[in-house]
Amino acid sequence: MKEDGKVLARRFALPICEDLSVYPLVQANIQLIPYAFAKQKVLLPLEQTECGITVATCNPLDLESLEELRLFLQKSVQSVYCSKAVIEAAIEKCYRQKDGEAKKLFSDLAQSKPFAQKEESLEGYDLLEMADQNPVVRMVNTMILEAIQQGASDIHLEPGENEFLVRYRIDGALLRRDAPPKETQASIITRIKVMAKMDIAEHRLPQDGRIKLRQGGREIDFRVSTIPTVHGERIVLRILDKGNVLLGLEKIGMDEKTLRAFRKMIRAPEGIILVTGPTGSGKTTTLYSALSEIISGEVNVITIEDPVEYKLPGISQMNVNPRIDLDFAKGLRHILRQDPDVIMIGEIRDKETAEIAIQASLTGHFVISTLHTNDAPSALTRLADMGIEPYLLSSSILGVLAQRLIRCICPQCRINYTPSSEELAELGIKKDDLSDGNLFKGSGCEHCYGSGYKGRHGIYELMPMYSKIKAQVVKSADAQELRRIASSYRFLSLFEQGCQLAMRGLTTAAEVLRVTRIAQDDSDG
Repeated sequence: MKEDGKVLARRFALPICEDLSVYPLVQANIQLIPYAFAKQKVLLPLEQTECGITVATCNPLDLESLEELRLFLQKSVQSVYCSKAVIEAAIEKCYRQKDGEAKKLFSDLAQSKPFAQKEESLEGYDLLEMADQNPVVRMVNTMILEAIQQGASDIHLEPGENEFLVRYRIDGALLRRDAPPKETQASIITRIKVMAKMDIAEHRLPQDGRIKLRQGGREIDFRVSTIPTVHGERIVLRILDKGNVLLGLEKIGMDEKTLRAFRKMIRAPEGIILVTGPTGSGKTTTLYSALSEIISGEVNVITIEDPVEYKLPGISQMNVNPRIDLDFAKGLRHILRQDPDVIMIGEIRDKETAEIAIQASLTGHFVISTLHTNDAPSALTRLADMGIEPYLLSSSILGVLAQRLIRCICPQCRINYTPSSEELAELGIKKDDLSDGNLFKGSGCEHCYGSGYKGRHGIYELMPMYSKIKAQVVKSADAQELRRIASSYRFLSLFEQGCQLAMRGLTTAAEVLRVTRIAQDDSDG
């Protein structure tokens, strides 16, 4: 029977370490050996002294690798035992791309101008393995790594007349970043198109593709889109990092009251729940989080999406495919022949899809889907405008959840200030309602890249189909009247929830107004 590494360490009297962050080489992110060697052998130098190098290993019997390390470093090696997971985490930290590396690389390459590009695809390789890569590949890798490390959801590459603009969408806002030299534009675009398996000879038509890469132990997918512009092809890479997705209703920022009501709603055996909001407001994450609570061996869950962004265990997921005439409506008809209990529809875009979803809910299926509207009451108005009969809406829809993602103040540079009377009036709050009469904002620091914001928090308005709302829908699906009736049930709007977060110091007044102004203007009529 194979012995555990820790047992072997004790037998050989090796020191056992649980935390590698206390060692100087790890603290300073110093890289004495190539990343590929450290990753393959699971070895990491920790400390350098006159006596030699202290190295972490998870396999005390791997003397051959320790000897290779000794020969490479030309110094004696003393090993300590540490678990594989802890060593791998420390390796990723040590070899993490340094801030400003993109700027330095672009500057160096602009001077040397070595922009010849071989058109080989390296899809699936590790982004941290930078050695021996040609300059264009290094530029693309550095850009992608920087975006991932800064928590970006999208990378925008925008050709201009005299520049090649690079912007990252971080916490919902587009922020400009260091750009590569203009003369590298064609090579970088070609490189990304090769990686995404696009036609590199086609520059006149929009194209879509996908890339699968690794960063250390993490697999990261990218959805790539190109469109032709007057100054060249514009590219957007949507970063689909499964490691950043927090699935689970308790993790997405719902307040307790909304969470209790929504959880009760998703346990219904039949009916429709709609999640509304603009693109990038977290609707898909909410749908997946709801499904993660429903999934069990006794329930048949099938989804149809455009596209499937994250693969969930225990359910069947289908992509729409316009090239073969597989749209939401057609896919939904076939799903109904698969004996489903729960159906998730990526988006209701037309009357046909809406009618099939409603019929499914009326025949014993639970349906959850998204709709593009500004607030919860407007979802019913939108479906009525599509031509859905009001009595069908009142009998099939269980509730509507509208949501937004609001940026949080960076905790490292958070400061308080006294708001003006105009600012308080815009929020509809009084100075006496505030703690010490103050609101909060971020002054900008290196942790938030000068934006004053770090991370995002969900805000939600949940409108269950109360009896009075059902009666009003049959009479007239007017959004203003539906909102008035919902308010009598202590319905909190997106704007009101945002104001509460600002009063608690979690976000800023400006951010609340930015994110909820459209919904608030609509509700004001």
